[in-house]
Amino acid sequence: MRRTTITVAGLAAVAMTLSACGRESADTAAPQTGESVKAGAATGTITVWAMGAEGEKLPELAKEFEAANPGSKINVTAIPWDAAHDKFTTAITANKTPDVAMVGTTWMGEFAGMDALDPAPGEIDKAVFFEGAQGTTEVADTSYGIPWYVETRLVYYRTDLAQKAGITTPPTDWAGLKDMAKAMKEKAGAKWGIGLQAGGTGSWQSVMPFAWSAGAELTKDDGKAYNFDSPEMLKAVQYYQSFFTEGLSDKAAPATPTTEPDFVSGKVPMFISGPWMMSAVEKAGGPGFKEKYDVMQIPADKKSSSFVGGSNLVVFKNTKERDTAWKFVQWLAEPETQVEWYGISTDLPSVKSAWEDPALTADKKLATFGEQLETAQAPPSFPTWEQVVTSFDKEMEKVTKTGADPAAALKTVQSQAESIGTGN
Repeated sequence: MRRTTITVAGLAAVAMTLSACGRESADTAAPQTGESVKAGAATGTITVWAMGAEGEKLPELAKEFEAANPGSKINVTAIPWDAAHDKFTTAITANKTPDVAMVGTTWMGEFAGMDALDPAPGEIDKAVFFEGAQGTTEVADTSYGIPWYVETRLVYYRTDLAQKAGITTPPTDWAGLKDMAKAMKEKAGAKWGIGLQAGGTGSWQSVMPFAWSAGAELTKDDGKAYNFDSPEMLKAVQYYQSFFTEGLSDKAAPATPTTEPDFVSGKVPMFISGPWMMSAVEKAGGPGFKEKYDVMQIPADKKSSSFVGGSNLVVFKNTKERDTAWKFVQWLAEPETQVEWYGISTDLPSVKSAWEDPALTADKKLATFGEQLETAQAPPSFPTWEQVVTSFDKEMEKVTKTGADPAAALKTVQSQAESIGTGN
């Protein structure tokens, strides 16, 4: 799909009249929004920072915007992921930020707290995005960008081994997942029932889907404080720990994941991950392996939920080309642009209507990711989240590897979270 024209009417597909862009709260009359973007073609030059493969591939798409807006120029700078956070904070401190940037969802609170981000224009319709993804743009009742692309986590499972274990229908609840893991090990010959991260960096992303499934809320006091030691969170951590204490998951799993070969060999017949693993396991498995596995939504306790990740697009306050910056961001959120970007990058669309395109509906596994995104959630946008969650990861490692008491671990996390504070 190649397009050569863009109009103000086209922008209106995502820039519809909206009275509020932020989350409503008890003490806020109306969420704040930024000034509207002026009508007309984009003009001027803007700099865009994007990380990893997105930074390498975005120039191809940016050329279309330039062709449709002859007075505009989009300069894309690719930034390595491992250097990105420090580069951003340094640029903010020095007041030398780009006009537009791709930003990790968990950085939003920190950068907004540094007063670096421009509030999103009020005409952007937040309803076009997946709710969980839209929530990642909002800090203290103000939206500071748009979700650019999204990802969520599902359970990958070997259908051939499941059949050998006597399972023909994937489970939909926690008890069913535990039974399936046991059957995979006892009847299908797998060494482990399911691969789960045994604590360590980023393990919160594996635990939280179960917490949300149990109905856990990560904040309390009208969203003004952390809430890690709730009964729902405890229930989820106890359930997660049980896979390790019952020998269904490897508590000594290597720090460097061996997911693809273990899944292909059948050593680990189930694991939880995002959409990028489809191509990875199919490459490792070779011809025909695509037919030997499937994906399913996170089984439910009270409901099925998962972690919503991805990246947002923001405009920095010190831009001298605000209108062009936001017009470029809005254009990247058009359904047609989102589908085209998926074709270029395989990044999943954050705009719900884009999922109706045959490019996405034709793949049943991909469609399951779209279904999970309807209920996927994100952590709170507190500036201190990254700092606090480091404590959570460390405590989860004790829970999974040494059998530490989940209740005591969560109390430790809560205590440290209260000591650190929300940063707001």
